[in-house]
Amino acid sequence: MTALGLPDTIQACLFDLDGVVTKTAVVHAAAWKETFDAFLRGHDGQRPFDAVADYDEYVDGRPRADGVRAFLDSRGIHLPEGTPDDPPDAPTVHGLGNRKNELLLEKIRTQGVEAYDGTLRYLEAVRAHGLRTAIVSSSANCRDVLHSIGAEHFFDVRIDGVVAAERGLPGKPHPDTFLAAAHDLGVEPAAAAVFEDALAGMDAGRAGRFGYVVGVDRVGQTDALYAHGADTVVKDLAELGGKE
Repeated sequence: MTALGLPDTIQACLFDLDGVVTKTAVVHAAAWKETFDAFLRGHDGQRPFDAVADYDEYVDGRPRADGVRAFLDSRGIHLPEGTPDDPPDAPTVHGLGNRKNELLLEKIRTQGVEAYDGTLRYLEAVRAHGLRTAIVSSSANCRDVLHSIGAEHFFDVRIDGVVAAERGLPGKPHPDTFLAAAHDLGVEPAAAAVFEDALAGMDAGRAGRFGYVVGVDRVGQTDALYAHGADTVVKDLAELGGKE
């Protein structure tokens, strides 16, 4: 293993955003809960959205519309797809997704965005060691979030919700966005490491046959991260090293 805590065959690092670089996973979970709980009140006998269990299982790491479908399917509820331009009060998959995004942006505006200091230090070390880097996120707000914390310069490539839509790439747990990042960096998947906190991201790392998959456990799900394909699990990327 290198000083970065990675196999010496790794040439590039692919980082998820929410929960790995930024402390926005809790904000996402709160926005999803507010969205789904309001919706579920119109369906008798439905229990509220669980901001831990339901979030981890059905929406974390997935594109918004995929998260809506997965969660509603788990409750036996089916909605019309609608279109990406649906208003946030539309009773459609995209309408619910847009409502969640509206709430998320409001929470980010009022609460701000914080970065994980351990991740920023690790990114500095990765860059100093000459490895290439990419940010891989299902969020359509990825660029704005990176800009807000002054972290755009850490990444050579950005594959986010906007880029995925433009290229027609399915989101996590499919590996396509990570594979696109590796391709854009000019490395084979086997020479790239994936850094993820979501179970769907672990699945994507395993399915893409990446050289190393690092699970970041912010919420006490170490066993689940290993079960979904992590090669190692840390609570903070500072644990991997990176110091000269």
